[in-house]
Amino acid sequence: MALKPLHDRVLVRRVEGDEKTAGGLIIPENAKEKPAEGEVIACGDGARKDSGELIEMSVKEGDRILFGKWSGTEVTLDGEELLIMKESDILGIMA
Repeated sequence: MALKPLHDRVLVRRVEGDEKTAGGLIIPENAKEKPAEGEVIACGDGARKDSGELIEMSVKEGDRILFGKWSGTEVTLDGEELLIMKESDILGIMA
């Protein structure tokens, strides 16, 4: 894949949601919610202050993150659905 996000944007692959509920019921494909969890595939260099100084990114490739339900823009690259979002749309990094 040859996409490098610019500035403070990240490229994210969603993590697949659960197929069953805690009680063991199977969730049909059309009833599943898109997960708000993903893996960072690529990062930009970071935002810039008014002075031109670079603000480093808090996330890096390989981080597992949580993001808002309506965050990012969906894109399809090489037949795979991915998200591009600003770093500020990321709610946290999962440890």
